[in-house]
Amino acid sequence: MDLTPFLGSLEGNTFDEVLLSVAAGRKVAIAMKGRFLLRALCESISDRSLIGCAITQEQGCLDYLQQDPYDLLLCTDHLESGNGFELTRKAKALYPDLKVVMLALGDVIPAEYEHAPWLEAVVAEADIVDDQRPLQAAVIAVMGHHSYRSPSLRSGKLPYLSCPRLTPREYEVLDLLASGLSDRDIAQKLVVSDATARTYTKRLLQTLGVNNRLQAVLKGVRCGMVQLG
Repeated sequence: MDLTPFLGSLEGNTFDEVLLSVAAGRKVAIAMKGRFLLRALCESISDRSLIGCAITQEQGCLDYLQQDPYDLLLCTDHLESGNGFELTRKAKALYPDLKVVMLALGDVIPAEYEHAPWLEAVVAEADIVDDQRPLQAAVIAVMGHHSYRSPSLRSGKLPYLSCPRLTPREYEVLDLLASGLSDRDIAQKLVVSDATARTYTKRLLQTLGVNNRLQAVLKGVRCGMVQLG
């Protein structure tokens, strides 16, 4: 999936995990697994003119990187085709000054990559669910020429995860969120008003004990409630 041509039509910021896009002087490339993560990370950057690439495939991202200079790459370890570790390795070989922050959906760094000098910043999915704001910390670190590992990667201990019981409606809303739909899209799917859809989303966040959509979907994935699409 290539979301790049549609960045201008995204709705505004839908969660408070703002990635300090002002730190990047040129373009930001985003390569994520699935529509939800791709859209969520794009919407977290208030100045979308900085985003030159928003895609779900390794090779497609490399193609964009070769067209223009980029300062920052945000990617996941798993992609719809290819993987983030190889994307990072190849991108850094082409552009040594490119800064990369990786979101590890598997919460671990494979042994063959753990000590790779080109792997600057890795954030475990569990630490985003636990609301430790590691994405901002990782971006600040790499833009300041430092390396970063989020808390659970440093300690080797995952934070405790409680999995509440959802109502059928909450499961439905969670599934729609994971599909990358906005509140307006959800309202149309459920044949309710936009305000009612926003209320559904707010109640879901409260039930899951999280602060934003990104945390909600990632917690849903970790609890086996939903799959990323």
